[in-house]
Amino acid sequence: MLSSFSVTSVSRLIIAVVIVWLLIIFVITGPLIGWSHNREDSIGNADTNSNGEMILARLSRAMNELTALKSQNEELRSLLQNYLPIDLSPVVTSVRHSSDSKAQQFPSQEYELTRRRIESNVNELWHYLRAKTNSSTMQFVNEMRHHLLYDLETIEKRDNRWRKAELKSLSDLVQNKMKELQNPAKESCGSAKKLICQLNKGCGFGCQIHHLVYCMIVAMATKRTLIMNAHNWRYAHSKGKSSDAKGWDSVFLPLSETCLDESGSSRVSWSSSPDLDSYQVIDLPIIDSMRKRPNYLPLSIPQELSSRLIQLHGSPIVWFIGQIVSYLMRPSPEMIDYINQQKDRFKFRTPIVGVHVRRTDKIAERLVYLATDDSSLWTKEVKEFEDKGYVFIGDSQISQTASIGRRYSIDSLRNIILDIWLLSESDFLVCTFSSQVCRLAYELMQNRTDLKTDKSNAFYSLDDIYYFGGQSDHNQIAVLSHKPNNKQEIDLRIGDIIGTAGNHWNGFSKGLNRDTKQSGLYPGFKTIEKIETANFKLFEPN
Repeated sequence: MLSSFSVTSVSRLIIAVVIVWLLIIFVITGPLIGWSHNREDSIGNADTNSNGEMILARLSRAMNELTALKSQNEELRSLLQNYLPIDLSPVVTSVRHSSDSKAQQFPSQEYELTRRRIESNVNELWHYLRAKTNSSTMQFVNEMRHHLLYDLETIEKRDNRWRKAELKSLSDLVQNKMKELQNPAKESCGSAKKLICQLNKGCGFGCQIHHLVYCMIVAMATKRTLIMNAHNWRYAHSKGKSSDAKGWDSVFLPLSETCLDESGSSRVSWSSSPDLDSYQVIDLPIIDSMRKRPNYLPLSIPQELSSRLIQLHGSPIVWFIGQIVSYLMRPSPEMIDYINQQKDRFKFRTPIVGVHVRRTDKIAERLVYLATDDSSLWTKEVKEFEDKGYVFIGDSQISQTASIGRRYSIDSLRNIILDIWLLSESDFLVCTFSSQVCRLAYELMQNRTDLKTDKSNAFYSLDDIYYFGGQSDHNQIAVLSHKPNNKQEIDLRIGDIIGTAGNHWNGFSKGLNRDTKQSGLYPGFKTIEKIETANFKLFEPN
């Protein structure tokens, strides 16, 4: 990434050096030129010899200065090459042509990865200093951090139009492929290959949506139409008019417009046959019970999309999961009306920070959308921050619908969806990643904003790093070596694979070095994510 930015920087440095050289030459030769003209006007001057000696001395000094500048220039170039892993080759790696046939330049993958890595390392340094220094020092550090991030944002803005267009293009591709997969021709539904997902996992709303996400991932990888069996879904299943929509259909659109029938000529459960492709219908277990785990389960992303996605987004798996969540959670017309009514009532606007608070979380920002299942926060906590100038958007009545007795009612269902929706539309999200609701909002955030920008860093988690329940190993790669400073730390060698267990938000993460088998702490800035990819039949060329 730094290749494009550093070429410009080095060019400026070279220009600056040339200007300095010219100034030195001007300063040195100025008196020489003046003396030459004076000599013509005063030929009979008696101190010719002393002036000649002065000229020789100045010329000698000029040569010494130029030699020193050349040495400094070489030293600077060496410093840049040693400490900034840049390539002083041309900035542009590819050229595309717009409709007006003008060449459009866009940054390389290396540029994008390095730019995001600098931002990540700034935040890691901030976490470290916050844990090690006093509040008066941190005031200075906070100010410096904000300026650094602002400068990085300024650099990023140069290519924002390209990023938005590319992310939209990639999003359209994924959404269209899912729509195509889920809507075979009506006459083909009876013969289509299907995957059956039971929406009855014994857990809360966020967990059940993520269960459905996992089912869709398997469907996309195997290119089978996903059939959701939501007959026993506990949400919004209360008695009402026979004409009233219940359950899933009361808040979301069906997964298909043409194929909702799970019948087929042959059927088998996932783990009972080695030859699954020969069956028309496959029943899928929950991810925790899955055997013969395929390599396309999270945290893998489709190989066919990986190059573009890695370049465009700081957390490719979150973006990919967000695309699936966006498709699954397409609101019904009634749900859209409800969301818009509540947004108008709250006077929801941006910029805004979304805060999801459970009974153990306490944090706030200037303009806050507060989503919580603890209604007492509105009376016990909010007032104190309102007195300090904070403005809270939300409704304590929504919190009350999350109580045990009302959790599965239609009101509770609508309100938890509303919370997730508005949290995802926030500019920044503060929550705990141990919460399924928090992670759903973060995933949706990557595709919910009109700007279509990378929002992978637009969060602050009070506990865990991001994860997907039932995921495969989360690995990182050491890019810098590390020697332990105490018994809690582990060795890192460049290229070691680290199974990360979490970020301690103090500059250090905890994990297992899979090469040395050591388990302990290591500096987070010395590793990068190991992006896993797998083949998805849905994205194979036709």
